[in-house]
Amino acid sequence: MVQLGQFPPARHVIAHISDTHFLGGGRPLYGTVDTDPTLGFALRLLEQSNLPIEAIVFTGDLADLAEPEAYERLRGIVEPAAERLGAQIVWVMGNHDERPAYSKGLFDHESTEPQDRVEMIGGLRIISLDSTVPGYHHGAILDSQLEWLRDVLAEPAADGTLLALHHPPLPSPVEIMAILELQNMQRLADVIRGTDVRGILAGHLHHAMSGMFAGIPVSVAAATCYTIDPSAPVGSLLGVDGAQSINLVHIYDDQILHSIVPAVETRQVSGFPESVLERLAQLTHEQRIEAFSNKASTFNLAEVESSGAPAVEHTLE
Repeated sequence: MVQLGQFPPARHVIAHISDTHFLGGGRPLYGTVDTDPTLGFALRLLEQSNLPIEAIVFTGDLADLAEPEAYERLRGIVEPAAERLGAQIVWVMGNHDERPAYSKGLFDHESTEPQDRVEMIGGLRIISLDSTVPGYHHGAILDSQLEWLRDVLAEPAADGTLLALHHPPLPSPVEIMAILELQNMQRLADVIRGTDVRGILAGHLHHAMSGMFAGIPVSVAAATCYTIDPSAPVGSLLGVDGAQSINLVHIYDDQILHSIVPAVETRQVSGFPESVLERLAQLTHEQRIEAFSNKASTFNLAEVESSGAPAVEHTLE
């Protein structure tokens, strides 16, 4: 592949999906939201992208009521897609999940212990940290978990670490959701600050959001079931069947990018086929600038004309 810009290809590409909220028997969530097709659509998008996706990270609330059949159905949808992609699956506990059903349904071993795990994707370490509190919807991390995390992070990974947990260590712009936030965030900050943790992936809020925590970027994926509108009137909580999305995470040597990908049908209004990129790749850097950046180039004049501007002579081919 020809490098078209200043950066080489990302060292790792990860898909970040959250809050699937499957119910047993394929029942619709709240009696109206069919959860399965949106997740299936998102996974098909990943397959069609031809991106070198190495892992799919699911940041919790996988089954709305922790029903065994819901986990079974989730695996039946995700595992074949991950196998076709050649991607590893990283599961993370959410407050709607229950440890016994979650561990039995996804790892074939029932346990009531915190579901903390470490996965290696080449030189990239992904830590799945259980932020759930049995019997409650808010988040917290036990002292024993923090000590475990400190021990894991004592040895840096070659390409750094992503920390994945359900409850984001950030304030919530939706006021009522602050009740269900991660408690004692500062204790987590004390453990991860200055380590090789390069990014934090989370869910829970049902809308995409980003921020910084302990000097580390945090990316919150929305949901594939339904989303929460952060622009709803202050003091209210508005869940809507729309704007579902997933995230793509591109990990470079010195930075991480988080891109939101709609998980719903969209209508194409512009674009170029792959053949255009192939043509541009055959040009020198200077030729590419003239062909694609120059406002008088064939590419750009065609775009102007497509929006109803008067036809003009194409000065560059």
